[in-house]
Formats: sequence, C-alpha cells, structure tokens
Amino acid sequence: MKNIPIYINGLGNVSPQRTTDSNHFLEEPLSFESNQLKTLDPGYRDYIPAEMIRRMSRIIKMGIAASKICLRDAGIGSDVASQRDITPDAIITGTGLGCIEDTEKFLGNMIRNHEEFLTPTSFIQSTHNTVAGQIALLLKCHSFNFTYVHRGISFESALLDAMTQIRLGEFSNALVGGSDELTANSFAITARLGFWKQKPLQSLNLLHDSQRGSIAGEGASFLFLENRKNERTYAELTGLDTFMKPASDDEISDRLHHFLSEHGLLPGDIGLVILGLNGDTRTDHVYHQLARRDFPDTSLAYFKHLCGEYHTAASYAAWLAAMVIKTRSIPEVIRFHGVESVDEKRDLSHGPASGSVQQQSQNIDHVLIYNHFRENNHAFILLSRP
Repeated sequence: MKNIPIYINGLGNVSPQRTTDSNHFLEEPLSFESNQLKTLDPGYRDYIPAEMIRRMSRIIKMGIAASKICLRDAGIGSDVASQRDITPDAIITGTGLGCIEDTEKFLGNMIRNHEEFLTPTSFIQSTHNTVAGQIALLLKCHSFNFTYVHRGISFESALLDAMTQIRLGEFSNALVGGSDELTANSFAITARLGFWKQKPLQSLNLLHDSQRGSIAGEGASFLFLENRKNERTYAELTGLDTFMKPASDDEISDRLHHFLSEHGLLPGDIGLVILGLNGDTRTDHVYHQLARRDFPDTSLAYFKHLCGEYHTAASYAAWLAAMVIKTRSIPEVIRFHGVESVDEKRDLSHGPASGSVQQQSQNIDHVLIYNHFRENNHAFILLSRP
C-alpha cells in the first residue's frame, strides 16, 4: 500500500456545543445541568428541502446537516464561492445504534396495530445506513456508500476504510462521519444498566462528580478527506489503530509505542493528547494510567464534558483535534490538568475555563486521540500539521 498523505480539508459538526461554524472554536462553551446532552439543532431548512424535513428523524437531519456543513467548509458544491461542484468519491459513515427513533416508531406501531396495516416509512428509515443513503440522495452521489456498525469503533472503522481506499488509489477523496442519537427510551434502558449518572450535574464539571457512570450524549461529525492539501486544509490524518479488550495497561502502552514508532514518533513528539475521559471512575483509570506512564510532560485534553458519551464520540474528538492544529490553540475548557485536578473538585462551570480563554501554542505538530468505549473497543487516532 502506498504511503499517500491524507488531508482533512473540511469539517462539519452538529453537537451540544456551538460547533457548526468553523470560524468559532469553543469560544463560549455551554454547560448544562443534566445527565444527558442533546444537540443544538441548526436551521435544518438551510441544508434540507422543507418538504423532506418533517419525514426525517433527528439523527438523519443531524447527519445531513453535518455532512453539508463539511462539504461547504471544503468548498464543494454549487452554493459555495469556490464552485468545486463535485460529488464525493465515497460516503462512509459509522454509527453505534443507528436510527433509534424510527426503530422505536416502527416497533411501537407494530405492537399497537397487532402487526397489521403498517406503513413502511419508519421501517425504511430505521436501518443503520439511512443517514449515508439520504446524504447520497440529496447530493446525487452514486458512488461508494457504506455504513459501519461496529459498536464503540464504528467511526474509526469508517475512517480506516476511507484511509485504506485512498491509499490504494481507489478514491481521491471521501466524506466520512459518525453519528448517534439519544432518545428517552434508549436513555432509560442504558441507565438501568448503570451507564449514566443518576442525578443531574453541571456538564462542565463532569470529571469532578463522584457518581458512578457518565453523561449521555449524541451528535454527528463529518470530515472531508482528500489525497492532496489546499488552502483549506486543517490537518493530515496520519494514522489509526483499533484494538479490543487489552489484557492490561502494559498491553495498551506497548500498543501505543508500536503505533507511534510506525510513524517515526516517540511519546515526547506528541504536542497534545486528547483522552476520552467520561467521568466514570470504573473506566477512566485507563486514561490516567496512560497519561502518567507515557505522557508525564505532554499537554492533555478531554472532550466528553462537551458532547457526552456515545458510540461515535471519537468523531467529535477528530473535529476537536483538527481545529486545534488549524488554529494553533487549545481552548482552556478542554485542558486536563491530571488526576490531581480531579481530586481538587474545581468548579469548571464558572470562571475562565468556561469562558473564551484560548491558550496559544505554536508547537502542536502532532495530536493523538485515545478513546475507548466501556473498556472494550480502543482506538488511537493521530493527526499532524500538514
């Protein structure tokens, strides 16, 4: 396989934060008193024909909006100044649970109507690949279209597919994204399994809450990948590694060193490490151990207090890493000051951390994302300055 560079030339992110405008980077982060975070819905009429909106569930609208924001950011489409009127060579998405809302509608109607006289709309839109399919229909894109449903590494699987095919020369570009939605029923079911904190909390104080569990979230984030850089390029997507159920912290550390060495790097070469800390003490110890052992002098960050925990939350982290490299800045609200700061119980919902403070940094050449989902699915994603 050729070592063809892959560049992130467009971003689109619909999340619980104000992330739809790439000209603003967490300048005014929002804190919510809740144990679940819902997306801030943009004006969907700007991205979806009005007659289609009412028939779409939230995850489909989120996915379409994020994908179109991403393409506009990449300068693609007839409605942007650069007039790069092309369609993606591939649309590849990842989702952990898919279109839950439409699945619930279909199953509910089936029960209420005793399995008779069912309308097909909810069933058709309940399949996991509906988001990618609807994006393709709106873009009139008849090229490669695929959706990965690989639990906690669904987005990473989509990303790996795109990287592989671009490096094989099959595609010159690809629209890649991850999306998951949160419904009242899905929250209630997973809450009974102990996934979430039982009482509401200030979301920006996620790591300082002593309850078990995390905070539920949702969102849709897309990247436009190309085999050449341009004036819009955010970062180079350097590498990706996924693995399951490591036996020990030593195995994770060994995997990290092998991953970095494949790209000619040492832990000390990483300018920022973005960790998937989610406030659950039962699983966050993995991140603490890696930070202490392998990155004692490296800047650390976290992100799930901004978007919540969900299967494809790593797509939010990829947006975050690309923005850090492009802007050469680390927002104070994402900085993680180590395990000691967690023990201090600082209030992050007020003061500078939730304000518009941006820490300027000129030497962020490499950003590493490390995320795991309930200690089962683990992934490293490496982004570099182009």
